[in-house]
Amino acid sequence: MWTKSVEKLSCSIGITAHNEEANMAQILQAVLSQRLHAVEIKEIIIVASGCTDRTIEIIQEFMAQEPRIQLYVQEKREGKTSAVNIFLAHATESICVVESGDTVPHEDAIENMVRMFADPAVGMTGAHKVPVNTPEQIVGYLSHLRLKMEHQLCLEIPRLGELIAFRKVFDCIPPDIAMDEAFVEALIIRRGLQIRYAPDAVVFNMGPETVQDFIKQRRRNHAGHLYLQEKYGYKVSSLEGTRLLKIAVDEIWGALRLIWILGVLAVLEGYSRMLGWWDYKIRKRTHVVWDIAWTTKEVKRPVDPKGINITSPHLPAKWE
Repeated sequence: MWTKSVEKLSCSIGITAHNEEANMAQILQAVLSQRLHAVEIKEIIIVASGCTDRTIEIIQEFMAQEPRIQLYVQEKREGKTSAVNIFLAHATESICVVESGDTVPHEDAIENMVRMFADPAVGMTGAHKVPVNTPEQIVGYLSHLRLKMEHQLCLEIPRLGELIAFRKVFDCIPPDIAMDEAFVEALIIRRGLQIRYAPDAVVFNMGPETVQDFIKQRRRNHAGHLYLQEKYGYKVSSLEGTRLLKIAVDEIWGALRLIWILGVLAVLEGYSRMLGWWDYKIRKRTHVVWDIAWTTKEVKRPVDPKGINITSPHLPAKWE
């Protein structure tokens, strides 16, 4: 039976890098290993700016094996916007993907972002940022909490960054712009196109590990957003104080509920252990024949989200 082949969506990928020796091999391997069906990566353009480590050497090693990789070197570090403009000057496809060199895309990230451009109304998409920090440390926990809040905000009003895709409807970004992703949002919206968040397109990144770096990163981001609002009249969604406050309150309330539940559990466990100590030490009772907890006697079948009882003795992983 003859079937009509579906034309794939082609894209150019741009990676901006400054001293990314620790991550460059990992990000290139991740990009080259993307699982693609409706999407095709035509070229991978890397702009290395002011690198003093082995970043360029690592890129050249990959170039020897992969003809789609192109390298452009800036002798001095001139900022990410400058690097993005070099990428735009050499990108040949109408859909461009820009990723920071200190991130790693999930194997389905490019597919899940770019396939959304099958809708001609879509002008820009952005990935779901997931931190790889250890949440047990206070700053790592703050990174997790911040990106969790940002994810909730993006589900309402997209605020895209770290890994974005957009239609090439402009040639460059003004050099005075620090927040390139936010400015691309403004350009796309002003051309009557839609901004879409792709929550299933995951990109991993490392958040700040120290309080000093956390403040430094948030400080520069906020200053860049305020500049963008004042000079170009575009207000990113993260400046919506009321909406952010609501999300923060929801997160805090969830945390307080958990603390309350843990507190109740600790009280009940402590009281139960005290009674057990009384039984064993004072009453000399070992509970070989114990009082039955009757509510534990009926093992109810788990119910899936659709309300269907699961009858198989081999439960799916989500029920184990």
